[in-house]
Amino acid sequence: TQGWSPEEIHFQHPGLSLAQIHAALTFYYENQAALDAQIHDWIDEEAQLLSRVSDPAFRRRLAGLKHSA
Repeated sequence: TQGWSPEEIHFQHPGLSLAQIHAALTFYYENQAALDAQIHDWIDEEAQLLSRVSDPAFRRRLAGLKHSA
């Protein structure tokens, strides 16, 4: 939430009601450890995928598959 209050979140995302925002924040704070762990897993997975995509040998293999298809 970048430190935003529920009211600021509502201002930035007017399609959400304050009730929805409060419910989402409540859910997050009640499950913070599990949600933070999942977020970190996603970040780690993204980093692994990005490192594979930036690997020149992997890019050559992808290009070879693309040309053979």
